[in-house]
Amino acid sequence: MSHSRPQIDTAGRRARLGRRHLLAPGCRVARAEDVAEAVVGLHATDAATVHLAACARLVVPEPAEVERALYDDHSLVRLLCMRRTLFAVGAAFAPVVASSTAGAIAAKERRDMTRWVTGGLPGWDERRLAEVEAKTLAALAARGQATAADLAVDVPDLRETIVQSPGKPYEATVAVSSRILRVLAAEGKIRRGRPRGGWTSSSFRWIPGTPFAELPAPPPAEARAALARRWLAAYGPATVEDLKWWTGWTLTDTRRAVAATDAVEVPLEDGRPGLALPDDLDPVAAPGPWAALLPALDPTAMGWKSRDWYLDPGHVPSLFDRSGNIGPTVWWNGRIIGGWAQRPDGEIAWRLLSDEGGREAAAAVETEAARLAGWVRDVRVTPRFRTPLERELSR
Repeated sequence: MSHSRPQIDTAGRRARLGRRHLLAPGCRVARAEDVAEAVVGLHATDAATVHLAACARLVVPEPAEVERALYDDHSLVRLLCMRRTLFAVGAAFAPVVASSTAGAIAAKERRDMTRWVTGGLPGWDERRLAEVEAKTLAALAARGQATAADLAVDVPDLRETIVQSPGKPYEATVAVSSRILRVLAAEGKIRRGRPRGGWTSSSFRWIPGTPFAELPAPPPAEARAALARRWLAAYGPATVEDLKWWTGWTLTDTRRAVAATDAVEVPLEDGRPGLALPDDLDPVAAPGPWAALLPALDPTAMGWKSRDWYLDPGHVPSLFDRSGNIGPTVWWNGRIIGGWAQRPDGEIAWRLLSDEGGREAAAAVETEAARLAGWVRDVRVTPRFRTPLERELSR
C-alpha cells in the first residue's frame, strides 16, 4: 500500500457520501435496485426500513416501486448476511454475498437450531428434523406461497413448541416452525415473499428459493474480495476496522479481502490510515446543499464503525438504543444534525440537535419532512428498535 496519496478530508468524504448514497436531490434515482446497489444493501431487519431508505433516495418515492423489486421482479432478495443482519441486496450480487458471508452464517444457524431442536424435543433427532424439513419444502412447493401457520397445517410437526429458559423472568415458548423456517431461509431454500399486512409488516408469506449450494457463486475468498471492493466503492475511504465491523468477518479475512482489492492507503482527516480504491482518489465535487430524513438502521448511518466524522458523539445517547441500533436521523450536507419520528396523527416531527446550517438547513429539513409525509400518507411507522429521541418526538 502506498503512503504517498493525498489526504482525503472530512469534506471530501461527505461529498462522496451525498453523491454515492444518492442523498442529494440531484443524485436520486428511479429504481429501487439502483438504490440497493449504491449502498451495497438495504438493512431489512425492520421491514419498514427497506422502504423508507429506498424512498429517501428515489426521484419519485413510492412503496410500490420497492414492492415491485422485492415481490414481482425478485430483483432484490433478503439475505441473513453481514453481522447476522437481514439485508435486501440485488439478486445479481446475492451469490457474492452468500459465498462471502451468508453461507457461513447459515451453517452456524443450522448447527444452533439442530442442537436446540434435538435437545429440546423428545424423540427428535437429525433424521426426524431432516424429514420435517423435506415435508415443509414439499408443502411450500405445492402451495406456491404460504405462511408459517399454513405450513403447520400440512406438516403438524411444525406445531411443536419448546419452552426456553423455564422458570426465568424471560421464559418463552417458541414454535419449532419459527426456527426451522429461519434456517431454511438463511440457507436460501425458501424466501420471504409478500407480507400479510402492508409494507411495514414483518409477517411474511414464504415462497420457494434457491439453495446457496446451487448458486453459481465465486469461492469464499474471491467473494469476500468482491464484497470488499463494492463496499469501498460505496463507503470508502474507510478503515480496515470499519470493514471488519460492517461485514462481521475476522480480522484475517478482512485484511486478505482488502489486499485482493488493490486498495491503497490514504491518510484520513484525523491522521488514521484509511483505504480507498486506486481509481477513487481524485476530489469529488460537492453535490450542493442537501437534507435527508433517514430511517432507523439506514445503511448510510450504519456504514462505518467510526462515526465521529459525521456524528457528534454527544448525540449518541439520543439517537441510539442501548444495543447500538441507530434510530431515525436528520442529515445536513453529510452530517447527522437531529432526529425525527412520526406521531399518531401522521405528523412527521423532527428536532435539530445542532445549529449547523442555520435557517437554510431548517428549511431544507422542513421540505424533506413534507416530502416524507406526502408519500407515507396514512401509514404509521414505529421503528422496531426505539431510541430516546424517537420516543419523545412520537408522542
